[in-house]
Amino acid sequence: MKTYLTIVIALLTNFIMLSVHAQMVTGKVQNEKKQPLLYASVSLRNLADSTSTLQVTKENGNYLFKTVKPGKYVVRVLMVGFEKRSSEVFSVSQADVKLPIITLLDKSQTLNEVTIKSKMPVVDYKADRVIINVEKMNTAGDNALEVISKAPGIRLDKDENIILKGKTNVAVMIDGKVSYMSGTELTTYLKSLPADALSKLELISNPSASFDAASSGGYINIKLKRNRIQGFNGNANIGGGYGKYEKIYGGTNLNYNIGKLSTFARVSTGHYNSYNRLTLDRTIGTDKFNQINFWHPITQSTNYSAGFDYYVSDKQTIGASYKGFSSPDETNVTSNSPSFNAQGGKLGSVAMVNPQNNTAGNNTFNVNYRFNIDTSGRELNFDADYVNYGSSKNENFTNFYYNQNDQLIANPIYLRNSGIGGTDIYALKLDYIFPFTKTLKLETGLKTSWVNTKSNLAFDSLKNKGWVNDPRRTNLFLYNEHINAGYTSLSQSFKKLDIKIGLRLEQTIGDGNSSSSTETIRRNYWQLFPNAAISYKINDNNQLTASYRKSINRPSYGSLNPFAFYTDPYTALQGNQFLQATYSNNLEFNYTYKSFRLLTISYANTKGGISEVIYQNNDTKESISRPENLSNEKSLYFATGSPIDFFKWWNNSTELAVAYDAIKTPVQGSAYNAAKWSWGASTDNTFSLPKKYSLSMYAYYQSPSVSGLFKTLSNYAVNVGAKKTFWNDNATLALKFNDIFATGKFRSVLQYGNVNTYWQNEWENRKASLSFTYKFGNIKMKTVKSRKTSTSEEEGRVN
Repeated sequence: MKTYLTIVIALLTNFIMLSVHAQMVTGKVQNEKKQPLLYASVSLRNLADSTSTLQVTKENGNYLFKTVKPGKYVVRVLMVGFEKRSSEVFSVSQADVKLPIITLLDKSQTLNEVTIKSKMPVVDYKADRVIINVEKMNTAGDNALEVISKAPGIRLDKDENIILKGKTNVAVMIDGKVSYMSGTELTTYLKSLPADALSKLELISNPSASFDAASSGGYINIKLKRNRIQGFNGNANIGGGYGKYEKIYGGTNLNYNIGKLSTFARVSTGHYNSYNRLTLDRTIGTDKFNQINFWHPITQSTNYSAGFDYYVSDKQTIGASYKGFSSPDETNVTSNSPSFNAQGGKLGSVAMVNPQNNTAGNNTFNVNYRFNIDTSGRELNFDADYVNYGSSKNENFTNFYYNQNDQLIANPIYLRNSGIGGTDIYALKLDYIFPFTKTLKLETGLKTSWVNTKSNLAFDSLKNKGWVNDPRRTNLFLYNEHINAGYTSLSQSFKKLDIKIGLRLEQTIGDGNSSSSTETIRRNYWQLFPNAAISYKINDNNQLTASYRKSINRPSYGSLNPFAFYTDPYTALQGNQFLQATYSNNLEFNYTYKSFRLLTISYANTKGGISEVIYQNNDTKESISRPENLSNEKSLYFATGSPIDFFKWWNNSTELAVAYDAIKTPVQGSAYNAAKWSWGASTDNTFSLPKKYSLSMYAYYQSPSVSGLFKTLSNYAVNVGAKKTFWNDNATLALKFNDIFATGKFRSVLQYGNVNTYWQNEWENRKASLSFTYKFGNIKMKTVKSRKTSTSEEEGRVN
């Protein structure tokens, strides 16, 4: 007891002595008009140990630091829109300190003394990524997918999946966070995200070891609009368009920052009436099948997100965010499949009507913590994420069979399906940065994630006794996966040379089963993924960069389900529980002259690449598409081009690319070899006119090429638009015409085994759009730095 009392007395004594010696520091901040400034950031810095304490001014412009220990200090004041100011060095000893009033000068006043011209380029080529400034583009009526499709080195395949520099398996990130979607779900989401919500796109071909090793095609990071300006600000937009059907959309982006708290909220919603037409001309034996499938979805989609960052001190920040997406639709699907003999005589036909009510959506939660340990650059970041993705499908099939005289054969066949699917993803990520010196830096981190996915389809057939379960089409699929990862990387900077090397280790544990198969999916393996990057600045005008990365592409969760889902009487999609991960070695070289990209060379060698293989039954005339691992794929890509101002009124961004794609693999027991050189070009032009009018013209051409087992044919498109800014540049009215010649369609040929098919996929590319955007509040925009959180490649495999 005596010892305990002694300790308590000692602690109280120390506290009292500290309180006696600790003093207060007060002061005031104002502008040139002697008006107090609210929410200015005031930092009290101890000159002895470089520690800092952060405060913000109150409504009267005053600030107060309590319990300041004796020593020498300086106060620094920062506020956006004003020049920074510092006090004289002062001492704290036995009395409170009241500092003289600090007056901040408005930057706009000082800028009047000089003429500064700065123009942000539409496309900016950095050493490790390409940045597209979407806010500088005319994107009236566009969605995120359409903006991405126009980026340098980007094209879309037959299913609107993204291909970057000839490589598939591209992961899409939203504000540094992988979207957790792929295939149709990702396409639907990107189409529902209006271009007005985008700030920038970052194309990252060979990311560092801190990124997940997945996504052999690299990453696309979509940065959404947000700013940190004190006070309230935002923008709102509304628009409409018409192609074959109508579209109406609108949204708002709000930011409110007060003191140490920075918040945001975004919502966008739209009514999208659109279509998709798939034409298949198939030769089966001596017979020919001409099939046209028409999808007519009417979608009411909504995107919403909110979050905050709280600056505990100048060293510590905590934050949280939520992102949601909902996309219910009513879709009418029709199919007409006439068949003909070798002489051209009609054998009969099948017609299908399939009305659907579908829903898709996800909810993403993130909590993060950032600790800037000291002034040397040591930094600790932690992220915890939870993602839930869900979908439902309710549809009715009515199949009509006709003879060669178009007479109905027997009664129609009726089917109905009620299906639900869901995926839950949990992830934790810890990153640490440790600079040994100003030029040598270590980065290391750990990550773990858990995935649970479920798909349940219940088909019924209408019989004489009523609706009866159809076991051939009914399926329950479950899959669970756990991934552990750790990485480390070192970067060294010299006078003209920067080098970064890294190594990532990942463990994959997975198990799953399907009610349609007795086989059980088992996965348990470790893999190392090295990467390296080098940048050499020859002189002020010439720079060389090179990078290498080994990557993995794990199968999407749905593609492991061996169940065959029929989209019409003759066409089915089936998964494959024997799919294995794909490994790719990626190399890239860049040469820039005065920030102009003269040359990019990209090479990828992929083992076990996943591609859809069609199995055709000559007797039943059915075609089942199933993903399989291919032996070897190689792609070589050359490109040149950069933004350039031909005149003050004419900005041009043109890219010319040449590619060589080759595939060598057995398919259905026979050797398959295909290789082809191809080329493509794109040009994006903006013409600035008097009175703040501007015109735009974008065009691209892609020659025939090889993509997996598909031999694609050429396609091109031309877009034109006009834009007017007014109301002190706060309002923008934009008009745009997309694909004015209706030529932007996917066409290809499949020829192997007994498969001989011509494939044409059309979207509602040709359309006119008119949009209005208005910025309000404090609109001195400053885009916030995005963060790459703990969720990585898992979201990109939800299917």
